[in-house]
Amino acid sequence: MLAVRLSKEIAVDAKNEIKLYDSVTAKRSGKDRDEPLFHIGQKVLLLEDIVNDGTYPHAPIGTLMMPKGSIGYIKTMGEFLQVIRVYEVHFLGGETVEIVGCREHELEAMEEYIDHIQEEREFLKAHRKRMQTLH
Repeated sequence: MLAVRLSKEIAVDAKNEIKLYDSVTAKRSGKDRDEPLFHIGQKVLLLEDIVNDGTYPHAPIGTLMMPKGSIGYIKTMGEFLQVIRVYEVHFLGGETVEIVGCREHELEAMEEYIDHIQEEREFLKAHRKRMQTLH
């Protein structure tokens, strides 16, 4: 068993060989931007074939999960190992698995993202301002 020294940011073993970072100090994967590139509901194009790397338990490793050129929508996003952003993409009408985890470099936006919630907030703010000037 290794003796581990804990600090607020890093856990290091007694030989200073293993460093484990928490979510605050971990660096994002070099393939991911600091801010998400895609947003929930955004239409995307798959740039690479997605094959099972072992994370999908209902198919053998190497099975084609979704072919290059498929079109889908960002359903959610999360992080794997606290440093790799993974988008859950819902592909419609395919013969393979419909919901697949994808990385940013595997996707391309097919439409400009529009934040409808922010648009509605701005509309309501302007409406309230107009209503205040009337009273």
